[in-house]
Amino acid sequence: MEQFNNITKPKHYQGKHGLEAMDVIRNFMWDLKGVAAGAWWNTMKYLLRFQKKNGVEDLKKARQHLDWLIEEMENEF
Repeated sequence: MEQFNNITKPKHYQGKHGLEAMDVIRNFMWDLKGVAAGAWWNTMKYLLRFQKKNGVEDLKKARQHLDWLIEEMENEF
């Protein structure tokens, strides 16, 4: 079996002990819906992959998505 595949199992979404980013995201998704869910999902995705893919660019993307999540959560109340 192939360890990495750019479509279904890219290296930048797998941790050093084999844990997949998708497993982490699914485990912590809980009850968010809509735009908040998308913003949270992307924040986590960029944080989990930044060291293996786009470095500071991914951190900036994570920050932008986190700002959108904060806006959604603030508007909810």
